[in-house]
Amino acid sequence: MIVRREFITLLGGAAAAWPIAAGGQQSERVRRIGVLTPWASNDGEAQDRVTAFVQAMEQLGWTAGRSVRIDYRWGDGKADMTRKYATELVALAPDVILALSSAAVAPLLEASRTVPIVFAGVADPVAAGYVESLARPGGNVTGFTLYEYSIGGKWLELLKEISPRVTRAAVLREAGIAAGPGLFGAIQALAPSLGLELRLVNVQDAAEIERALAAFAQVSNGGMIVTGSPRQSAHRELIIAMAAKHRLPAVYNARFFVAAGGLISYGTDVLDQSRSAARYVDRILKGEEPANLPVQAPTKYELVINLKTAKALGIEIPPTLLARADEVIE
Repeated sequence: MIVRREFITLLGGAAAAWPIAAGGQQSERVRRIGVLTPWASNDGEAQDRVTAFVQAMEQLGWTAGRSVRIDYRWGDGKADMTRKYATELVALAPDVILALSSAAVAPLLEASRTVPIVFAGVADPVAAGYVESLARPGGNVTGFTLYEYSIGGKWLELLKEISPRVTRAAVLREAGIAAGPGLFGAIQALAPSLGLELRLVNVQDAAEIERALAAFAQVSNGGMIVTGSPRQSAHRELIIAMAAKHRLPAVYNARFFVAAGGLISYGTDVLDQSRSAARYVDRILKGEEPANLPVQAPTKYELVINLKTAKALGIEIPPTLLARADEVIE
């Protein structure tokens, strides 16, 4: 097994590559896997996702040494760099590419409609045009979705449950993500029944996040929904700090926000998505086609609560909510 510290050291640069062998494979031909992420190579959350993928590949029998090479590219949070690296990976003629998030899938599809791609952490691949349908992807792409749009209503309900006084909610969204409009529509549809007025905050850079949330917090009884995206992930420390500074109760889409000091999250286990992606990569390396591997939706969502943050915000978490939590951070 690879421990995280060793793996991070190994990855080092943006174009790190690591040979691993497929245990039990008879062919001497070296198999090649590409991994594309839109995050920086020193982003701990991104490193954890890649580590989870590699460890799962090991458990499937692909061990270090002989038959498979993995080429890594890290987008460093920049769309132009991610596009450049997508083109580079395709030029290496890999057997399959792992794409972490929609921000990685889109440039890969611009570069190739033939190289097999397995994604993890994508919200709506049909609306984005990555696949024809979830059951029959139909092209060179398949993978694992983050959520259904109805989860947006659940985030609003959680916000009201932890802070009934909230009447306004800032909804953070990355405009370039294909799932953004559909997810915001689901949130918007439920807001009136909960007595909530919404303020859409498009996430572009740190200055915009800080400016928009400072302006929003000038009026009382506000809260925040963090829907998740590569840019929101990259700016998670700032978002969490702004929530604390302006005393905004916030619901996040993933556990790592809460582990970093956020209040509460409800969403998919993103590390499990990487492990699941390894199983599809394994099947493709053994001869299956992405077009015949259905896109899979999550079967479980996890609720995580940070009691230390709740105390700092003066929020008493209802016992019924604590009882439902999958994890409580104290």
